[in-house]
Amino acid sequence: MYAGEPGREFIAALPGLVREIVGRWDLTVDGDPMHGMAALVLPVVRADGTPAAVKFQILDEETEGEPVALRRWDGDGAVRLLDYDDGTGTMLLERLDPARMLSSMADTRKAVLVIAELLARLTAGPAPDGMRRLGDIAAQMLDDLPGALPSIADPAERAIVERCGGALREVVGEPGDRMLHWDLHFENVMAADREPWLAIDPKPLAGDPGFDLWPALDNRFDPADVLWRFDAMTEVLGLDRERARAWTLGRVLQNALWEIEDGRQMEPDDMEIARLLLGR
Repeated sequence: MYAGEPGREFIAALPGLVREIVGRWDLTVDGDPMHGMAALVLPVVRADGTPAAVKFQILDEETEGEPVALRRWDGDGAVRLLDYDDGTGTMLLERLDPARMLSSMADTRKAVLVIAELLARLTAGPAPDGMRRLGDIAAQMLDDLPGALPSIADPAERAIVERCGGALREVVGEPGDRMLHWDLHFENVMAADREPWLAIDPKPLAGDPGFDLWPALDNRFDPADVLWRFDAMTEVLGLDRERARAWTLGRVLQNALWEIEDGRQMEPDDMEIARLLLGR
């Protein structure tokens, strides 16, 4: 189960929490519930007739930053936050159209450009004080790498992960301060009435926008398209490509360390993304 014991406690308390929040915010549920891995979303109507959605989720290090980011963006490229309950992490959000997700766009290149244009807006400003810092995360990854490498059985994969660490060392001293989404893949972009596409479900941190490119390289993975996607996104965001390459390889390293920690094999897509970027 996701989140272990806290996840079980969250699910057990969820019916009561739904009743409490719906009553307190004077909402009417007007559609079927939706869910992802770690959240329940209910379509609702506010007392004034405004369509909205309530997102119930476990309050942890990642989710507690979500309302901070949504407030900072204030609807500019992202779903708008209408209300928030600090005690439970429950959010009242503007209603988007779950039937129209970016993942349904047949042309993946067009979809990547949508993500790039959203990232250019979302990462345009600095993150607020108190946000998780990419510099801290990157430094910890480099500390963990020497002990993790022996766990990679395949020598070629071990060499790739080690080179990802080398690339990260080149940029770790300048981690940046922009507001990052961290998880902007095709299924975290939905259509809206006020804009064609808006980002949802950020896991925000402060850092270099190059760290935000990996999801759009990996989602609906096509090895023949990786370098085109990377070049297109760096151009739209106006990024230095060498720095963006290093931070993207740092993202591959992060994924690899998570796989090692969980006792799993390296993801083939990640290894191919790294091979292509390292071969430039």
